[in-house]
Amino acid sequence: MPARRATAEPTLPVILRRMDEDRLRRYRENLAFYEGRQWPGRARRGERRLTFNYAKAFADKVTSYLLNGGSIQVEASDGETAVGRDRARAAERVLREVESDNALAQLDFETELDCAVLGDAAYKVTWDASAGRVRVSAPDVQGIFAWRQPDDPSQVTAIASQYRVAAEVGSPASSMLVTEYWTNEAFELWHGEELSERQPNPYGFIPLVVFPNVREPKQAWGTSDVPALVESNRELNRAYSQLSQILELSGNPIAVIEGVTGSSDIEVQPGAVWEVPENAKAYLLDLLKGGGVALHRDYIDLIYRTLHDLGESPRTAFGHNPQGLSGIALNTELDPIARKVMRKQRIRTAVYERRAAFILRLLHQFAGLDVEGLRPAMYWGPILPIDRSREVADERALVEARIQSRRTAAARLGLDDPEAEWARVREEAGVPA
Repeated sequence: MPARRATAEPTLPVILRRMDEDRLRRYRENLAFYEGRQWPGRARRGERRLTFNYAKAFADKVTSYLLNGGSIQVEASDGETAVGRDRARAAERVLREVESDNALAQLDFETELDCAVLGDAAYKVTWDASAGRVRVSAPDVQGIFAWRQPDDPSQVTAIASQYRVAAEVGSPASSMLVTEYWTNEAFELWHGEELSERQPNPYGFIPLVVFPNVREPKQAWGTSDVPALVESNRELNRAYSQLSQILELSGNPIAVIEGVTGSSDIEVQPGAVWEVPENAKAYLLDLLKGGGVALHRDYIDLIYRTLHDLGESPRTAFGHNPQGLSGIALNTELDPIARKVMRKQRIRTAVYERRAAFILRLLHQFAGLDVEGLRPAMYWGPILPIDRSREVADERALVEARIQSRRTAAARLGLDDPEAEWARVREEAGVPA
């Protein structure tokens, strides 16, 4: 948390201009590469620059694997009693309403994709007094600044969030920079460099969850998926561009004339006749002679393999399965992307549980929801393709042996709302609730 500012000291918005310059530069570079701006420097005259944006394809693919089948359930400390189960189910129903009101399925995908590209992301959970509901948003992490405990970077003591809003009518500027500054005790709102509001924190906690894509040891901020792909993707672009130019020149061959010191009236067209001296010769340059294209193709395949290795996303993840692999063999082939997704899920479990806990705290504070002893729990569905019938049989055996509950089995099978599904099953069977 920064020290209190005296009159002569720079204001908070001025301080933020000089904070985390390296981090923000990395964000811009990663985003530019993801958007397809992948060639370094300016193009030379006549230079062909093809761009095959595998960085975007890889980030999109891993994100789709990450969010497959994830759901939040609510557990009660007295869950063995009917009262505890009822309280947990009531809180879970309200959480589903919040998810629907805020379109969290779409918001989560967009945020996770942004996190994979930039390296970090954030959620904001607040109470909308006018609408009487919880509002969940995902502020741009490029405007997020955090202060942490020096001996524990995971402990955030203050967060500033900057964003732009449309300026008032008649203002010379098109937009105004707004800065929110949160601590557990206080809240400040700045418009430009003017402090417009300072008050106690109405929630009693910082309502933002800032998290990394993949955490580097001892580092406060995360790592993007993009840097590992940069060199391979650039070399692939260069190799494809070079091969494309060779093929174009081969389709419009270069005429070579040897033993001629001067020339006039030479036309390259079908049926053209050239007159050359007795010892001179003319021919078309064959750029494909000697298997040159095969060498380029083999080199491209090497780069392509390196790209998939560094991106931890085998070609099988993109539907390439010429061997017709299935079962254990297919899962082994897809193991690299599964491991990558699991590393992210370890971080996301805490993120989504904390966000759900914030939602429940706000509902308790402003809507009177009873949340004492309730704890959100994140469940993830299977990452890789599974034999559905075998999976169902395994979960059924665990339930019948009283090793796990029906709700846990349903969550592991990928149902977002096991309790609602169980209620529909009972309704169809004519069993009273």
